[in-house]
Amino acid sequence: MKVSIITRHAITNYGSLLQAYATQTAIEELGHECEIVDYIRRDESYKEHEKTLLRRKIQWNNNPLKRFAYLALRQPESIFAGRRFEKERMKYLKLSQKFETRESISANCPKADVYMTGSDQVWGPTEDGTYDSNYFLSFAGESKKIAYAASFGHTDMNEELYQYFKKLLASYACIAVREKSAVDIINDMGYQASQVLDPTLLFDRHFWSKRASDIKKGKYILVYQIHNDPQLSDYAEKVAKKKGLPLIRISASFHQITRSGKFIWCPSIADFLGYIKNAELLITDSFHGTAFAINFNTPFVEVLPNNNTGTRNVSILSLTGLSDRILCSDNIGIEDKKIDFEKVNNILEVEREKSKNILQKMIVE
Repeated sequence: MKVSIITRHAITNYGSLLQAYATQTAIEELGHECEIVDYIRRDESYKEHEKTLLRRKIQWNNNPLKRFAYLALRQPESIFAGRRFEKERMKYLKLSQKFETRESISANCPKADVYMTGSDQVWGPTEDGTYDSNYFLSFAGESKKIAYAASFGHTDMNEELYQYFKKLLASYACIAVREKSAVDIINDMGYQASQVLDPTLLFDRHFWSKRASDIKKGKYILVYQIHNDPQLSDYAEKVAKKKGLPLIRISASFHQITRSGKFIWCPSIADFLGYIKNAELLITDSFHGTAFAINFNTPFVEVLPNNNTGTRNVSILSLTGLSDRILCSDNIGIEDKKIDFEKVNNILEVEREKSKNILQKMIVE
């Protein structure tokens, strides 16, 4: 079968690219052909990304001087990182022709036996705050549509949004989602949904180790942070000082240079994996940071994001019996507690088999 996938593969974010690569690889290992729909909305391209964000930042968008200052500070780093990730996408992903608008895909829909909404926050809002029906495969007409490890990104929605999702999800033959909260939402709408692993968790540490650089930095504490939470930086500094180890921070966002740790800006995909694999401890608020720590059996501490997107983090920790890795006032000294990774690996081995079977059944039945 040929499977055509639409997902959020082109965001300047390690998890976004790696989940697309993992989905592609999983489908190919099941014996099918796979192509990623190279849909990059103009307002989400790395050249326009900061301009799109600026429209929603009232404090920066209320006079010309502030707008100029914002773009002067943010756009160069965004373009540099965007170009870097563009090269990585070309290396790892099998892409269709490029599409920039909703209408362009409908006018020249990629040919496939099965159309799939892939993983990550595909059903969440785009950068301008709106929702895009292309991520619900509206361009695929009456063709077979499935979803694997899709996510809403959040669980709070008003009645209008609920009805919007309910209408668009009606066209799917099969739905599998990443979080238990998404299963509950979809079941409440009257549809059936299975819970499956994020694609990056479909492969174990041996698979990912072959794709990781050998980072020779000695022992170090690693920070991979997505959200702006001073608590995480403060905690990381204290842990590094306590353990007498250097603190390294990796990010695709240059403005994180002002935060704690030796800053490594925009490492390659292989280096990103290598830094997590070789760390003595990872401190993160990122879902995919957590996923790769689990994959590599790297000790980690989870600092839940200070917004409404933490359900995905909680979901994978609950599934693997690692809820006690969440930093909280009742969990002092968590960084010194060992993780029984043998138990975690056994859980994941079973869940991987389940998820791959669900994926194969969705494609062929």
